[in-house]
Amino acid sequence: MNFHSRSFLLAHVQRTLNFYDQSVDSKGGFYQFYKDDGTVYDPHTRHLVSSTRFIYNYAMAYINFGTADYLQRTRHGIEHLRKVHRNPQTGGYAWVIYDGEVSDDTNHCYGLAFVVLAYACALRVGIEEAREWIRETYNVMEEHFWLKDKGLYASEATGDWKLNDYRGQNDNMHSCEAMLAAYEATKDALYLERAKTLAENMTASSKELHYQVFEHFNLDWTPNFEYNKDVRTNIFRPWGIQTGHQAEWAKLLLILDRHDPQPWHVERAVRLFDRAMKYGWDEINGGLVYGYDTEGNLYDGDKYFWVQAESFATAALLADKLKDDKYWQWYDKIWQYSWKYFVDHKYGAWYRILTRTNEKYSDEKSPAGKTDYHTMGACYEVLNVIDKE
Repeated sequence: MNFHSRSFLLAHVQRTLNFYDQSVDSKGGFYQFYKDDGTVYDPHTRHLVSSTRFIYNYAMAYINFGTADYLQRTRHGIEHLRKVHRNPQTGGYAWVIYDGEVSDDTNHCYGLAFVVLAYACALRVGIEEAREWIRETYNVMEEHFWLKDKGLYASEATGDWKLNDYRGQNDNMHSCEAMLAAYEATKDALYLERAKTLAENMTASSKELHYQVFEHFNLDWTPNFEYNKDVRTNIFRPWGIQTGHQAEWAKLLLILDRHDPQPWHVERAVRLFDRAMKYGWDEINGGLVYGYDTEGNLYDGDKYFWVQAESFATAALLADKLKDDKYWQWYDKIWQYSWKYFVDHKYGAWYRILTRTNEKYSDEKSPAGKTDYHTMGACYEVLNVIDKE
């Protein structure tokens, strides 16, 4: 299998999209819970992360394949986002919808970051109103989440915008991703400047953390080493050093470097990625583990689909940037493992989570939050550096 082939990557994306062919709910939004064979097992729930990621998926599909149906799906998703998730009185976005009604109105910066990403992709496919909606959402984040003295975003607020005390890197990482996408769609330097600020402040790290990016912080932005330490079910707030998040930050630094080249972007990207591969790769069973402690001791040996995808994308970007074959070797190694264990060659898409020994936990391939946004997004990112055939 030639993982360096543009035709392979595009065909893989297409096959993944095909798995979600029945995603559209004519009553609004997208179905978000799928068994291995594509059966929908919860037709009622709409999670903001999936609602926005499906918009990303279909907008990017329209850009790359030109199929009119993908543009229609993008518009369908945007309509649901504006009319159902968004609260016009507060400017917030409901975290969870059930049967068309708000069941959790918590405002998460993580969620708003994906709202910005969705609007940026919508603008790229010609939905011009999205230009205003990007700025509208940026302003909401600025008013309610932005901590000017820290140069970072807070994470969570109630439906009426009362902030809680939790501070986290994940919200800021995806906000950086969103701001880069907003800049690429609008060319407005406002968004690039915010991406630069987030990247510089969040990846600065410290000697205590071995210059890795930790997940959880106190109000003063000192690391909170106890938060969720024994909780392995919160997919948005995992404990420790996340293999995938080190790689994802490295990827964002390299994307930022395209627009504003700075030596520290590449230096930090290399440092983050190399250490993640050193401690994240399972030498016995293959694949990248979920997380470890600050010293590199294994914490969670499960294998998650997105960790593999983000890491092979970053490996490709580093290989292209540095012209160092070591990173193409990592690219191939991660792809070979993923092709063997994660890609469903019968029904399409990727399995979500495997045990340390690469066995499935269940037949729930794609619950809320997945949508294979990571896997297809990783392929698109690699296509940016793979020469035309």
